[in-house]
Amino acid sequence: MTPPAASHGIAIANAPISYGAFEVTVGIDPHVPDGLAILDEVAAAGYAGIDLGPVGYLGKGEDLGKRLGDRGLGLAGAYLEFPFADPEALRALLPELDAMLDTFDAAVPHINGPRPRPTIADNGAEHRRIAPGSGIRNPASGHDEAGWDDFGVGLRLVVERCRARGYEPTFHHETGTYVESPAEIERVLSLSDVGLCLDTGHFLIGGGKPIEMLRKWSERINHIHIKDADLKKFERVVADGEPTTAIWSREVFPVLGAGDLDADAFIDTLLEVGYQGWLVVEQDILPRTSERFHQAIVDQRSNRAFLAAHGL
Repeated sequence: MTPPAASHGIAIANAPISYGAFEVTVGIDPHVPDGLAILDEVAAAGYAGIDLGPVGYLGKGEDLGKRLGDRGLGLAGAYLEFPFADPEALRALLPELDAMLDTFDAAVPHINGPRPRPTIADNGAEHRRIAPGSGIRNPASGHDEAGWDDFGVGLRLVVERCRARGYEPTFHHETGTYVESPAEIERVLSLSDVGLCLDTGHFLIGGGKPIEMLRKWSERINHIHIKDADLKKFERVVADGEPTTAIWSREVFPVLGAGDLDADAFIDTLLEVGYQGWLVVEQDILPRTSERFHQAIVDQRSNRAFLAAHGL
């Protein structure tokens, strides 16, 4: 099967989490669609690729590559969190990074499209996870100077390990971690030459303005997760003292065009700055019923149609 042609050098991908399939549901919730069903849905909706999701969910090794290739899908990347500021704990996780890169190696010969990105993120801490939005509301809850120094050393170690294997990584900022707010993201960019995965939804609820960030850091942004965000819902999560998991269960991230992201202007700016590479549609949800899992399939078709109507 031939993959959809990239428009403007931008390849549109989807992610298992958009269908409610991630580490806290796969193998746990009986309503989660199996990996093959998700691959079929992603291809049928017109996406050019997909993120890896939980290890083994979409397949393993060469089998994964063939499943993707048979459906004309590329592999956009895979997400992995690290305790960058804790040298001992960080080194204990390096085998997981190597395993992820092994998966890339096995799949790449069978697929087309941009190369997959190792999508690396901070793993945060409990006091951050139970208080989403702390990056901008309580900056003192973040790293001190010594912590940032250690963070930089750890980050550079992971970046170099990816590059030694032939893959250019991207850093993903994430709610509930030590890298949430615009200031924390820019601190990371000052510590390494790693590219940035701009996640529009997490950036909005982290207190940022995605279009301004895209313009300012276009030369460093090498991967994009496009998602909408309902800021009023997020403020209720914060006001109710709920943890980060509530942004999924309370569906802070709606379909594209239904939240506070100015998607039209963001896409225009994306083309204006000449971004090329993967644009991954993410709509993080935590379904509780079989009906909500089915609705996720409908939503991802809607998201793809939204981008197609904007020339992507």
